[in-house]
Amino acid sequence: MVLKSLIVSVGIIFFLFLEYLFPKEKIKFKKKVSRISKNIFFWLVNIGITPIIILPITIYATRIEIHSLFKFDNLIISFLFHLIIFDVFLYWWHRLNHEIPFLWRFHHVHHLDETLDISSGVRFHFGEVILSALVRSLFIILFNISLVNLLLIEAIILISSIFHHSNIDLPKKFEKYLSYIIVTPSIHWVHHHKRQSETDANYSTIFSWWDKIFNSKSNFIRKVGMPIGVQGDSEQNLLNLILRPIKK
Repeated sequence: MVLKSLIVSVGIIFFLFLEYLFPKEKIKFKKKVSRISKNIFFWLVNIGITPIIILPITIYATRIEIHSLFKFDNLIISFLFHLIIFDVFLYWWHRLNHEIPFLWRFHHVHHLDETLDISSGVRFHFGEVILSALVRSLFIILFNISLVNLLLIEAIILISSIFHHSNIDLPKKFEKYLSYIIVTPSIHWVHHHKRQSETDANYSTIFSWWDKIFNSKSNFIRKVGMPIGVQGDSEQNLLNLILRPIKK
């Protein structure tokens, strides 16, 4: 847990620094403060429920062994296998959050943010986080993912989410080549495009190639100032965001 927290903390500070120095989009100060406060609220709630709900579910799942498959003596091979297979799970879980109406009720809150920055990468309704933990626990059991591997993978996931939601103006050539391997801001900002066809595309979390493999890659190229959010809907106040899954 300490190593995971250290990795995430360093990543947040690093990307905050880059976002401050090299912003790609100009965000009005008043709007920025309003939305960041809501995003941080959800992050703090999720941090709060982690030791009470999320962590116990996760630890319990890593201790259940129903078979001896997917175990490797080599620690590096074990970690890489679990990282890749977990990223496949994240792809499909994310896609299902868009395709299944019940799951979209919760994930919808994440997409109502009408611009993106580092704080968007931690804006998830606590209902979505709990549902994800329950489904993920089954996947952990199925693939015998160890607690150590899982904590490191979760750190990478969070850093990836913070990075590809960030408002960093990366050099074009650098981002182009980087995007062949991992999800970059330009890829994921398209996923947050207000147009429904783009929202329902680019589901990958860490590695970018899953959208090509599973035919969900958008051909739209990110543009500065393009509309972000949910088609036919708009950002809400904090109370409405909390109640969104049961109201819509």
